[in-house]
Amino acid sequence: MPSSKRFVCIHGHFYQPPRENPWLEAIETQDSAAPYHDWNERVCAECYAPNGAARIVNIQNKIMGIANNYARISFNFGPTLLSWLKENAQRTYRMILDGERKSRRAYKGHSSAMAQVYNHIIMPLANARDKITQIRWGIADYISHFGAPPEGMWLAETAVDSETLELLAQHGVKFTVLAPRQCRRVRRIAGADDDVVWSPTPNDTVNSTRPYLVRFASGLSITVFFYNGGISQAIAFEGLLNSGDAFAGRLKDGFIPEATGPQLMHVATDGESYGHHHRYGEMALAYAIKLLEQDKNVHLANYGSFLAQFPPDHECEIVENSSWSCIHGVERWRSNCGCNSGRPGWNQAWRKPLREGLDALRDALVPLTEAEGAKLFQDVWAARNAYIDIILNRNSETTNRFFEAQQSHVLNAEERNRALKLMEMQRHAQLMYTSCGWFFDDISGIETVQVIAYAARALQLAQNLFGESAAALEPAFLATLKDAISNVPSQRDGAYIYTELIGRLKLSLEQVAAHYAISSMFTPYGDEAKIYSYCVRRVSHDIFTSGRGRLGVGSANVVSTITAEQQSFQYAVLHFGDQNITAAVKPYVEQDADALSRFAAEAAECVQRADFAQVIRLLDRTFERVDYSLTSLFRDDQHQIVKLILNTTLSNIEGALTTIYEDHSSLLHFLSQSGLPKPPALTIAASFAINAGLKRAIESDPVDQALIKSFLNLAKADQVSLETATLSYIADQRMKRAMLDLLTSASHEALDRALALGRALVELPFESSLWQAQNIWYEFLNNQPPAIAGLTGDARIRWDEDFNALGQSLSIDTASVNATNAFLVSAALDVVSVASWRRIPSRAQRRRRTVRIRRWGRTLKRVGGRNAGQCEGKCKQSSGEHLDLHGWSNSSF
Repeated sequence: MPSSKRFVCIHGHFYQPPRENPWLEAIETQDSAAPYHDWNERVCAECYAPNGAARIVNIQNKIMGIANNYARISFNFGPTLLSWLKENAQRTYRMILDGERKSRRAYKGHSSAMAQVYNHIIMPLANARDKITQIRWGIADYISHFGAPPEGMWLAETAVDSETLELLAQHGVKFTVLAPRQCRRVRRIAGADDDVVWSPTPNDTVNSTRPYLVRFASGLSITVFFYNGGISQAIAFEGLLNSGDAFAGRLKDGFIPEATGPQLMHVATDGESYGHHHRYGEMALAYAIKLLEQDKNVHLANYGSFLAQFPPDHECEIVENSSWSCIHGVERWRSNCGCNSGRPGWNQAWRKPLREGLDALRDALVPLTEAEGAKLFQDVWAARNAYIDIILNRNSETTNRFFEAQQSHVLNAEERNRALKLMEMQRHAQLMYTSCGWFFDDISGIETVQVIAYAARALQLAQNLFGESAAALEPAFLATLKDAISNVPSQRDGAYIYTELIGRLKLSLEQVAAHYAISSMFTPYGDEAKIYSYCVRRVSHDIFTSGRGRLGVGSANVVSTITAEQQSFQYAVLHFGDQNITAAVKPYVEQDADALSRFAAEAAECVQRADFAQVIRLLDRTFERVDYSLTSLFRDDQHQIVKLILNTTLSNIEGALTTIYEDHSSLLHFLSQSGLPKPPALTIAASFAINAGLKRAIESDPVDQALIKSFLNLAKADQVSLETATLSYIADQRMKRAMLDLLTSASHEALDRALALGRALVELPFESSLWQAQNIWYEFLNNQPPAIAGLTGDARIRWDEDFNALGQSLSIDTASVNATNAFLVSAALDVVSVASWRRIPSRAQRRRRTVRIRRWGRTLKRVGGRNAGQCEGKCKQSSGEHLDLHGWSNSSF
């Protein structure tokens, strides 16, 4: 078979469930993700970021090149995840966008990025209205990131029914990807007079190397690609990513040898397989891609490019209500079907009442939404579909455009507030169906608690909007959740989780004011402060101090940036020192100003006399309720303020333990060398002192190499276990800061500091993830600022030597990287013949291409030495017609 007809496509489904606190619109600290702030941040560090800069290494495990995997694979990112990356991991987000742009160039205008239904709901279990919203929100989100409509759309868990496929087709989606077991039967597309028999495809027997058309009675159609199930399974669960060579070989083995037509050998897995589920999986992927690119018998492709070249000549029927992760169809998301993570003795009977409770809530909100929406919008459901514009870009301009297009009349401020609450209620009614809520083993899992929290927020907004008309909704929901029994005895059931766990998350504007008041004792706020999804405008604020005691008194206006709801409050906070804080808050209007001033003056006198008992009596009399404390702070701020409070205490403890260790270190050395048992108290002191000292030494600026060596020797001599996870994280962050300083200042002083730190970290007896620092080194190499590029003579020689030494300390094969860049240009130019030069149609095009090649020659001369200089000379004589050096170099290295 002609080799040009064999194509390979690797698809990664990159997704994390939304984790934001529904009241704060932010992810709070998740202790299980430590040392990272939360699981999004952790998985980003282990997977999403590394795939944008995947390492290709030599046999000494030194980096020979860095590749952006997103430029060569097919991928989709969950919209809620991609929005998080845009806000919180901007470098990674830019790498994803850069990879997508390169994919368009590589695949003749066809993007490797697919869209996804918005928040990963199981489409066959949704009603038609919600399906349309999910599709439209997914398309709008895609356009906001990539600037053009998507060709393909990923379905959550590849869960599918015919109605969903037809709706995709109605919205201009050309294809989707499904599992092989989701194909029911196939046949060759028949002519008008042909009668072609259908062939059943049981047990994953569909030929997955060709696309199939699904046709509908309406005349619409959509293409379906069924991925190779066996190889996809091996990637995800059988260790195929342990070797890039094996991975590439297995992909090539997936072709059908006797086939005569074009073949697309494609696989699909969770994108997290490449780095998070399988450490260094992104490196295996990058190396496999490199091998495939070097093989003349196969070509890389994405779904759009293959479909454009080879439209389907077969059609299929799907298995209705099927998915890739439940052999029972879509039962995993509504029943105790037996699909789970394997906890012995547990059941998932809770799935049914959870689904029923959410369905009943959704349906009960419909008539309320339509009645209220009729007062505000031309068409409330069209308004919901258009609300994605505000979700993606929350500012006054977008909000005004939304209302101009959707409102039934010019709305006043109160009506706009109600309209936004109505849309937010419906947004949370979508988010509460995120599939992960049912996927895992127990209703008390964080994913399930999250979807119940979204339901709680929808209920709160409904009660706020509809009052008595919505009074029965929450009791009915809780009654259903009562039947969702947890496998964890302490968690009881869904109603208990709703009341006890999610009840603590619920917020009112008063609680935001309390948070502001308490945190203002530790944080110097300005006249206006952004606190998560709220804006707090200060009206007044005074602090009175006596010894360790402090009293804060003030007033502020709290505004939700989501719903525009606002209210003013007055507050008083009494801090006795350490964690001893008590606070009171109540509504405030302008007429309260004199009374608040009198309270402040009287309380200030008491503080000056250190009569704090009288201050508390004044608080009780003025505010009536004094029921806020340090525990009233939002979780992240609570952690930060407790850390501030503990700093002095921990410093004293560290000093005491260090003194104990230093006073008795010779005894500990003797006991270690003699093999005699060491007293636990002394062992604890040694462990704390050595690890704390090592942390300080790594974080010092400039780094103290001798001190690091000293602590490492002590740890070895006294048999102290190092806190490797924490120390590795600190080393990575410290090296990143040093490299950012180099990138910003481009000075030899910054290079010297970074080099000293790099050499010190090489001595650490554990692996440090210097991923970010390596990326910055590579970025600096290829984009040197004018001040460095213009160096000559001894200054240039010294800079190159030190910069290469820094790269070597970061495990980079600098000689190979520099030589490879030069070789790529030289080899490419050698293959450009006079005939190919003459085929360039116009002098203007020849001139533009020559300028481009010369520019790259000059760039490589800076980083590649004499060989690159020789390349520049060739650039003056020739032109690389079929060569995009920028795309080639950056995608492969």
